[in-house]
Amino acid sequence: MRALVQRVARAEVRLADAAAAAAAAPLGTIGTGLLVLLGVAPDDGAAEVAWVADKLAHLRVFEDAAGKMNLALGDVGGAVLLVSQFTLYGDVRGGRRPGFAAAARPEVAEPRYLEVAARLRAHGLEVATGAFGRAMHVELVNDGPVTLWLDSAER
Repeated sequence: MRALVQRVARAEVRLADAAAAAAAAPLGTIGTGLLVLLGVAPDDGAAEVAWVADKLAHLRVFEDAAGKMNLALGDVGGAVLLVSQFTLYGDVRGGRRPGFAAAARPEVAEPRYLEVAARLRAHGLEVATGAFGRAMHVELVNDGPVTLWLDSAER
């Protein structure tokens, strides 16, 4: 499981379809927190879900009174915007068009994505999500900027 994590002042996700996006409210909106773009591999299971969710819930990437990154989401009342992104498993080594053979099929990826969201909620965190498998527009204000890469295969 891979996660691109950005500390944000705010973030939102909408459907990319122009008509749907114009007529509808955002799918998910957060203030202070983490925007997490999440990719799932075919063999990811409960252990990877637990590792990623627990890591996200406890990452100390928010500044304390001394200006040190020493606080986690719960310490600052932060939220998570979780957006599925199979392209994190894109492979461009063989040419100019990415291949996605290393990404899980939707029937495997969607349950894992939803399990990560549920586990984050079980930590007492507010979690907003995108629409799995749909084209979306993500808007964010990166705070810092702080951007981190998590890969459960490298733990």
